[in-house]
Amino acid sequence: MKVLYLLNHAGKAGTERYVETLVKYLGGTKVEPYFAYNESGLLVERLEALGVPTRQIDMKSRFDRKAAKALAEFCREWDIDLIHCHYLREHYIALLAKRYNKKIRVVYTNHFILPNDLPTRLTNRLLDRRQDQMIAVCNRGREQLMKNGWSGERIQVVFNGVDLDAWAGEGSTLRAELGIPESRFVMLCASRFAPDKGHAYLMRALAQLSQMTATPFTMVLAGDGELLEPTRTLAAELGLTDEQVKFIGFRKDVKNLYKGADLYVNSSQHEALSFLIIEAQAAGLPCVITDMGGNRDILQGPEQGGLLAVYDDPASMAGCLRRFLEEPELLARCRENARKNIRERFEIHKLAQDTYQVYEKAVAR
Repeated sequence: MKVLYLLNHAGKAGTERYVETLVKYLGGTKVEPYFAYNESGLLVERLEALGVPTRQIDMKSRFDRKAAKALAEFCREWDIDLIHCHYLREHYIALLAKRYNKKIRVVYTNHFILPNDLPTRLTNRLLDRRQDQMIAVCNRGREQLMKNGWSGERIQVVFNGVDLDAWAGEGSTLRAELGIPESRFVMLCASRFAPDKGHAYLMRALAQLSQMTATPFTMVLAGDGELLEPTRTLAAELGLTDEQVKFIGFRKDVKNLYKGADLYVNSSQHEALSFLIIEAQAAGLPCVITDMGGNRDILQGPEQGGLLAVYDDPASMAGCLRRFLEEPELLARCRENARKNIRERFEIHKLAQDTYQVYEKAVAR
């Protein structure tokens, strides 16, 4: 089956990681992958390195008929069976392209749990008859898609997945690089510095934590974005020291970061099913994550390798973090349960198999 993966922006976030994962684990066996994009980025380099044919398409808006015609022609040229898209702009364009190429089938993966405005909900209902299959990466995502106007019978829930073997092993240069003693408790948060990622709330939680425990800790913050400098300023205003909070910028060596930490922390307001959380668990890290979006599908307590904190409640987050700093038995139990959770529920071959079954349903329509 020839599948064209379509993205407006081919950057370096979770959606791009999702596409790259599918290409790696479906390509060469069940799928012959192709890739088209509007704005270039790191994903283009990575897919080209894998030998995937790529093409740039100008996509100026959701209703760009010129882009739809170009997409239909590319699909005819490459003999594409199915387009797999991930955001509304390219999704709408793919559905419009079906008018110019009757062979095209479309699968849309929804990576967010966000309500659409009224005009978008109405447009969704109008375009729904052209939709072949949809994937929600968590149960709340499926519910939101239906509220946004899409037909529930064509929405499948397929959890994100990771390769446990890829995250196995020991050893990290993180502590040596940052001058952190082996005895110090290290937490990691690797989110973009954007409004929905909750960094300000996390800084306030860390300030409270520093007053609640005598255990020395360091929070390593990996990532870049518009709120990086404001977060750095807030940390200083709250009295957090350079030993307690370290900003290390965007990093490609995520496994190295996981292996150098004791705990992974997610402070986001909006998550569907975070690759970073399940990757961290696959690397053996217990997690403290906000009880938002699809996070509850990943874990609800120590049995799945972590704790849920109330979003935008610094006391709740600080309390969860304190437990891991001061309860080594909890830390050890969650470390063991984290990899078990991934092995049983989020293993990469299950993601690939379930996604391919959705492709088959779409092509059969």
